[in-house]
Amino acid sequence: MSPEPYVVHDSAPPLELWNDPVRGAVTWRTLFSGDRTPTEALTMGVAEVTPGAGQPLRIHRHAHPEAYYILSGHGVLRIDGIDHALSPGTAAFIPGGAPHGARALGDAPLRILYVFAADAFDQIEYSFPETADPERV
Repeated sequence: MSPEPYVVHDSAPPLELWNDPVRGAVTWRTLFSGDRTPTEALTMGVAEVTPGAGQPLRIHRHAHPEAYYILSGHGVLRIDGIDHALSPGTAAFIPGGAPHGARALGDAPLRILYVFAADAFDQIEYSFPETADPERV
């Protein structure tokens, strides 16, 4: 596909999910990804981490930098071992290679707009260290 203007509502793409002991529990919808949409140079979507739904999104890393923007809910983002409070309107830059993970606090899901500097989501290679402590995400 060659790039062109593209507009999508966040409910249109199919829901994807992880829910296992290694990666934790998270759902997401990929809004822009060059392998699925007529876009390039960035990948963007909306992820949701539900409180009390199994394990939180586990500590992980990937070579591509990532940005988060919190749409709703409250939570904690751990980057390189440091916890950062998350609330609507909070933005976070996560350097490539930095270990990070998020968990929701309270009763509402944590909704995160995420962006990668990559043509397609399938270019993001996630690594989940086996030593990550799920209680400290």
